[in-house]
Amino acid sequence: MNTDFVRDALRQVRYPGFSRDIVSFGLVKEIHCDAGETRVKIEVQTRDPQVPEQLFRDCHAVLDGLPDVGTVKVEIEVKDVPAAAAAAGSVGKSSIPGVKHVIAVASGKGGVGKSTVAANLAVALARDGARVGLCDCDLYGPSIAHMFGSNERPLANDKDEIIPIVAHGIRLMSMGFLLEERSPVIVRGPMATRYTQQFLRQVAWDDLDYLVLDLPPGTGDIQLTIVQTVSVDGAVIVTTPQEVALIDARKAVAMFGKVNVPILGLVENMAWFECDAGKRHAIFGEGGGRREAAMLGVPLLGQIPIDITTRERGDSGMPVALADPATHPVSAAFHHIADQIAAAVAGR
Repeated sequence: MNTDFVRDALRQVRYPGFSRDIVSFGLVKEIHCDAGETRVKIEVQTRDPQVPEQLFRDCHAVLDGLPDVGTVKVEIEVKDVPAAAAAAGSVGKSSIPGVKHVIAVASGKGGVGKSTVAANLAVALARDGARVGLCDCDLYGPSIAHMFGSNERPLANDKDEIIPIVAHGIRLMSMGFLLEERSPVIVRGPMATRYTQQFLRQVAWDDLDYLVLDLPPGTGDIQLTIVQTVSVDGAVIVTTPQEVALIDARKAVAMFGKVNVPILGLVENMAWFECDAGKRHAIFGEGGGRREAAMLGVPLLGQIPIDITTRERGDSGMPVALADPATHPVSAAFHHIADQIAAAVAGR
């Protein structure tokens, strides 16, 4: 019996309550095929005892009938959810109608590629079969409309909800859809937070698995309003390797800690530039994201290089994660990041 054959069979097993399978979630850790025996090891993070029981039954249901598997042994290791994650749904926060999970993408400062990461994370999650929305919460510097190549204007339904723009299978909401390209957003703090709440709660998101929030840089009114009033499953912090960016990334991590939002991990953007000869140049320093993640005790989800194709595709409205991960390493990196985030959120 071939392990790849077993792995493909396990793609039929959905994580309870999700449309995605346990293989794409990264929950299948080991597969061993010996003479007369097939052993599978699965790891989940959950406080719900019904989840491992359901997975155990479903795995046996798809494996027991396969030819040449012999005796099937399914081992499910249950890891407890971290305390910070358990506290994320504290009193005063509420869910967004039509949304199962909310993921915030944040940075301590501007210019680190946060919107690029948010856009490609949303695409990668959707390419794995999830229903995904992306809300551009950066009212003053909205870029999601441009990155997805759309200049449509949103309409309203009969419930007076905003109908999001759909591009590349992602449901989108951004101030960029409401304004002309050269029009600045001139609103004070209270009005800005009101617009943000309207984008979150008065949009017909329509049964999403994930809503990705592209937060403004920093730790201002909009960020605090969102994380204090919306039940956010976790935050992804985007940084570049140099110390000046890491200093501000720590501030973002501290903000989420104060409101009990778990940090899913760090993404180190602009990690290096690879020249035509194949030599890598660490333009903004080397290893800063890895050291910072280790210091904070959170995963380094991935490193994204400075890449001309990524920039070109972002400018043309075709995020690089749409490219085949087998042929484009940056697309593969974003898909790997998305798989880790999906697995972490599934374990809540």
